[in-house]
Amino acid sequence: MPYAVDFKDVSTTGLESSPVAPALAGLRANEARYFKNKYDHTFTVEPAAEAESTIDWVSRILREERDIVIASPPLEATEFEVEGIRMAYVFYRSGLSINVMYTLADAGKRAVGFKLSDGMEIPAELSSFKFARQKSKLAGTIRGSYFVIKNEY
Repeated sequence: MPYAVDFKDVSTTGLESSPVAPALAGLRANEARYFKNKYDHTFTVEPAAEAESTIDWVSRILREERDIVIASPPLEATEFEVEGIRMAYVFYRSGLSINVMYTLADAGKRAVGFKLSDGMEIPAELSSFKFARQKSKLAGTIRGSYFVIKNEY
C-alpha cells in the first residue's frame, strides 16, 4: 500500500527495521519536501515487496554501469515522472538511499545518486566514492555522492 511521506511530521513508518530509522526517515522526508516545493509532487513510497520493478531497474543500472550490488535489503521504493524526468528512489535497511534521475529526452541528464543517513557507515560496495556533506533540518548530516549514467535504460 503506498504511503505519502509527511515532511512536517516525520515518521519511521516502513523503516522501523533500520538501525538508523529516525535518520533514514528524516532523509526520506527531506526528499519529500524537495519534490513538494520544487514540483508540487507528493512523494509516496511502497514496501519493497510491492515495488520490485523499480528496485530491479535501479539494481540493473548499478550492476551494468559500475558492477555495484547493494548488500543491504531494500525497505521501500518509489518511481514517478516530473517534468520529463523519470525518478526512482530505493531506501535500504542500512540507511542508504539511492535515487536515479533519468531524463526521458535523449540529450538530458541521467545520474545515480547515493545518500547516507546520519549515523551509518559507508557501505563497502560504495567505498570508492567520495561523499560530500550537507546539513538538513529533517535529516541531520546527509553524505552524498553520484555518478553519471552512460547507457540507455
